[in-house]
Amino acid sequence: MFGTIVNVIAVVIGGTIGLLLKKGIKSEIMDNVMKAEGVAVLIIGMNGVLTNMLSVDEGGKITDNGGIILLISLALGALIGEVVKIDDRINGLGSWVESKMKSDGFSKGFVSAFIIYCVGSMSIIGSINDGLSGDSSVLLVKSTLDFITAMVLSSTMGIGVIFAAVPLFAYQGLISLFASYIKPVLEASPDIMIQLSMVGYAIIMCIGINFIAGPKIKTANLLPAMLVPVIYNLGLLIFQ
Repeated sequence: MFGTIVNVIAVVIGGTIGLLLKKGIKSEIMDNVMKAEGVAVLIIGMNGVLTNMLSVDEGGKITDNGGIILLISLALGALIGEVVKIDDRINGLGSWVESKMKSDGFSKGFVSAFIIYCVGSMSIIGSINDGLSGDSSVLLVKSTLDFITAMVLSSTMGIGVIFAAVPLFAYQGLISLFASYIKPVLEASPDIMIQLSMVGYAIIMCIGINFIAGPKIKTANLLPAMLVPVIYNLGLLIFQ
């Protein structure tokens, strides 16, 4: 759990610095900064998707290894998210927090930051290593990246970015606690991490689009898409 604790502290400190930087900056400048952030987030997401979805064989031919599972995951995830109304529920909670804290845009910063913090292999593999052997090296590197991310995001999106440290702690902490059960599954089905990262980075792309063009995509409703590769690979293990 040490790595996760450091990760959470890094997010809180980075987010706090970002809030301090936000003060005194004109709104039109912040708007342009957010759009610039959107371009960066979009590129990061696109790179993550392509890295995990495509491979090059010995002959130099590019092969698609996960386009179908990506399509199915996003489609089913969006369907489940819309039925359960995840985005509406989070926004409702965010609106309540905003009214209490007088902080505009809490939900947007909270959801966007949480997805960025938790998507990717570093979060899962780092938490497993931390839980099994006490090796926090991966999460310590991730903490540095999240520190910078929190600082940049909170400077434009507010305090919700800092509060995303709470589900981050729960998410990585639970993985560390159940690491002995999760690791054998990942070893038996190595594709699961590739597919999880691919779907997660696709959701990050959607966050980048929202930064640039406004809240066009309900990213929270896409979160169930992360479960599809897990269920798919567990099904293969059971029936093979």
